[in-house]
Amino acid sequence: MSDVFADLVGQDEAVDTLRRAAASAAAQLRAAAAGPAAAAEPDERDADAGGEPAGPGRDPGAGMTHAWIFTGPPGSGRSVAARAFAAALQCVHGTGCGACPGCHTTMTGTHADVRLVVPDGLSIGVNDMRALVLRAASTPSGGRWQVVIIEDADRLTEAAGNALLKAIEEPPPRTVFLLCAPSTHPDDISVTIRSRCRVVPLRQPAAAAVAEVLVRRDGIAPDVAGWAAAAAQGHVGRARRLARDPEARQRRDAVLAVPRRLTGVGAAFDAASALIEAAEAEAAASVTEVDETERAALQTALGGGGTGRGAAGALRGAAGQLKDLEKRQKSRATRGQRDALDRALVDLAGFYRDALTMALRAPVAPVHTDTAALAAAGAQKWNAEGALRRLEAVLECRAAIEANVKPRIAVEAMMLALWKG
Repeated sequence: MSDVFADLVGQDEAVDTLRRAAASAAAQLRAAAAGPAAAAEPDERDADAGGEPAGPGRDPGAGMTHAWIFTGPPGSGRSVAARAFAAALQCVHGTGCGACPGCHTTMTGTHADVRLVVPDGLSIGVNDMRALVLRAASTPSGGRWQVVIIEDADRLTEAAGNALLKAIEEPPPRTVFLLCAPSTHPDDISVTIRSRCRVVPLRQPAAAAVAEVLVRRDGIAPDVAGWAAAAAQGHVGRARRLARDPEARQRRDAVLAVPRRLTGVGAAFDAASALIEAAEAEAAASVTEVDETERAALQTALGGGGTGRGAAGALRGAAGQLKDLEKRQKSRATRGQRDALDRALVDLAGFYRDALTMALRAPVAPVHTDTAALAAAGAQKWNAEGALRRLEAVLECRAAIEANVKPRIAVEAMMLALWKG
């Protein structure tokens, strides 16, 4: 097995930073294990291991620190980087070798000292964060680090952010917080949290790098991998789905058929309804099995299937818990719908980007090679200004949905703008 950073595509600078920090963290643990005398003089060992000794004129963020933010566009590998770094911290060699038990259990999600927080709904609440912070304060069972990975940290509520901030300001000695967010803009992550973390910026990987990973890791044919990597616009997970899932390709084809369907006002509203319904169907398909499993597990835990007055009474008293589960599942479904819709909007933006570059005769390859002819026809019809207006309409729709405008209203407004030009 290759090391834990092998699937972090096109992020050489970030990987170098994380390797050095993991080596510095391992040096800290060795110094602590050697006793107070060794711990008092860690500078030379930390520098040799890849970290930077503290002191005047040194960058205190060059080695290990207790809180990190991974930023970058969707598909850049924020959560992949966080998980790989967590594995390197738990690695018995301090390198992220990919073969030791610490690496293996972290990468498979079974390490006792690594907690991954993935929001089920549109936000991460304060109660969940307080419980997480309390658990993270415990001593690592394996003797290395307690690691908390928070995906979509931009979904923290204000109260949840404050609870996390307090833990970051006064961290337990062997607890590390790894946050993932689109950027460090105040709307994504609070300035106070940002100021106490080290930022690792990730870039959108090149299509060639994504294609290489699909061929090497997933055994996908080079021509299919190249097409999928370009169509996914650098999003590794999306490229993998397009290469392997016929239904994902069909959904993409339906989205890219939108421009030629916009023949009038009625057609614009029909296209908006079709886009919304497709996102709802995709989200429902992705969560149905999980929802049923969760509900069955809860009913069993509450005495479902049992007999007698005790079992019946337990089920009657379980109504509140079932209601809470349904609420969480509804929130997860809403998030899934928005994520599916956003993927569709990214594909549509790629089409109008192709039309714009063709209108400008820019020497760049198209995102969607299979609709290049349609984009060229659009470029001739709309010219560069018209293509740019349409691209902006799609981007404005994404921003409106992110700002909690109802998706149907935002998509209908976008379709009308695309039709009018």
